[in-house]
Amino acid sequence: MEQTVEQKLKALYELQTIHTKIDKIRQVRGELPMEVADLEDDVAGLETRIQKIKSELDDLEDDIVTRKNLIKDAQANTKKYETQLNEVKNNREYDAISKEIEIQGLDVQVSEKKIREYGFDIASKTQVYEKALADLEARKSDLDAKKQELGTITAETEKDETELTTQADKALPNIDERLLFAYNRLRKNAKNGLAVVTIQRDSCSGCFNQIPPQRQSDIRQRKKVIVCEHCGRILIDEQMALDEEETATA
Repeated sequence: MEQTVEQKLKALYELQTIHTKIDKIRQVRGELPMEVADLEDDVAGLETRIQKIKSELDDLEDDIVTRKNLIKDAQANTKKYETQLNEVKNNREYDAISKEIEIQGLDVQVSEKKIREYGFDIASKTQVYEKALADLEARKSDLDAKKQELGTITAETEKDETELTTQADKALPNIDERLLFAYNRLRKNAKNGLAVVTIQRDSCSGCFNQIPPQRQSDIRQRKKVIVCEHCGRILIDEQMALDEEETATA
């Protein structure tokens, strides 16, 4: 049978009541899920950064080893050229070997300068690395604490939320399709998740704007679906809400 407007409104308000209870349970968790997600992102970011710095430090250490080997080679070449210098037979050979000795000396100076620069870089990056490690440990500690807190709250409320979600799923087939579409859109846009609201003190309990007496009378008659002219929420009379609450607690 086709539902009356009153039946449609009652079914919709029943769904709103269930969703409001679910919303309250989730409010208990507050910002914890987002805080946990943010901390997980921080931890992942720090781990990536630490790995990058560690790789850079390893490269610098390798560069120092390479430069030290270049110095050893240059020093060995210098000794070899110095020996040859004692055996030269003319000025041209003497100048050529002397030039080679000079080049080896410059290579040593360049490598020693590079080693000092690498040392400064290592000292600087090591400070950043150690700070990142300390930050990582702090973030992990915060994350563990937040996860434990969230786990405790979730364990306390999970059963109730599951039961309410099941109730909401069972209530859905009783909702008019067009009303359900409007209801979901209103819930999505409303900060408090309220799409169906009552009249309280001659006002919409969603946006608190006053409702004209004639419109209140139309709402009480339950002959058509009426929405708030200001916020667009679906309006029901307070007595319907009270009847539904009595039915729920019976």
